[in-house]
Order: sequence, then C-alpha cells, then structure tokens
Amino acid sequence: MALTKAVIVDLDSPGAPPLPVMFNPPNYELAKSNQFAEIKVPGLPSSVLQFVNGNAGTLTMALFFDTSDSGLDVRSRTVALARLAEPHPVTRAPPRLLLLWGSLVFPCFLVSLRQEFDRFDSRGAPLRARLHLEFKGRETLDTLAAAAPPLAAAAQVTAYVTRAGDSLQAIAAKVYQDPARWRDIARANAIDDVRSLAAGVRLQLPQLPPLG
Repeated sequence: MALTKAVIVDLDSPGAPPLPVMFNPPNYELAKSNQFAEIKVPGLPSSVLQFVNGNAGTLTMALFFDTSDSGLDVRSRTVALARLAEPHPVTRAPPRLLLLWGSLVFPCFLVSLRQEFDRFDSRGAPLRARLHLEFKGRETLDTLAAAAPPLAAAAQVTAYVTRAGDSLQAIAAKVYQDPARWRDIARANAIDDVRSLAAGVRLQLPQLPPLG
C-alpha cells in the first residue's frame, strides 16, 4: 500500500496543483501559546494573571530531498517550496497555504525557511537538502469572532479594585450614582457577605441601564 504523501496547497494560486513533498517528514511539532497580563495588587503575595489573547499556533518540520540517483541539482526540487516564503505578486504577501497529511489539516503561512545542503556533485551542484520549515496557523477573522465572546458582552463589564474602607454601597454610589445598586455588584461577583469586603479585591462591575 502506497504511503500518503504530505502536500502543500497554495490557496492564492487558483489552479496550481498541490505541492507534494519528496519524502514524508519523520515527525512534526505543533505548538500553541497564550499571553497573560500580570496584575499587581497591593498587599497580595503574588500577581494575578489575566488572560489577554492566544497566539497563532505553529507547526515545524524538516523535509529531506535527495537527487543523488538522477544527478539533478536538488534545488530543482526545493525551489517551489522556497517560493512559498516570498510575497505573492498580487497580494504582496506570502501566500495562504493549506498543509495536508492524512488527518492533519493546517491552514497556515510559511514564516520561516532554512535550507541545508550536504552532498555535491563534481561541479559543486547540491544533491541533498534538508529544509527546516515553520508554519504559522492562519485563522480567519470570522472563525476568531465566532470563538470570542460577543463584543457587546465584553463591553458590559468594567473592573474595579477595592480599597480599604470600600463598601458595595459606596462603590455603587460612585459608579451608578445609586447606592441601592450594590445588589447588582454582589450578584455579578457572587458575594454573599457584603460586610466583609477586603481591600485589593478585583470586582466586575456590570453595565446597568439608567434609572427610569
């Protein structure tokens, strides 16, 4: 049974055939990272971490090329891949790619390419190459918007860090001009005992409709 070859599709070149690798990679590595902000609250022994956003995922792999049997310059087989790191003549940016291998479906850009040549013919033309590739995951704006909380919901809360002597009634009077709205703050932050409000507590203050 023939092995399924990994292929790379250039989505910005309609009609162009998928670009197969010469040999499947022995492995690949997927990585994902997130960014957090450190919020320093006076009196606490450590910073509070607050999620900011996620970074695009990366996929790294090494591809091997060998034309020793035919004697062809191996760069004739690697040049098509190397071009994927160059700006597209229409978009003026590296092309949008789709990396396919078995169950792996990875929309991406090629962000890093390093080529190594280690065998040469009598004329000095390279016969073997190893390409080290890094792809950055490409999410569409629609996909990201669908995964994120609605913008309206994000705008409906603001943060408030309590100070010594604060009470929910005083905070409600300051923010909503109505001390009776302390109940809305307590409900939004699941506060049962409103009499013991410590300093340095981060509260979420919901946006409330104006009084009629």
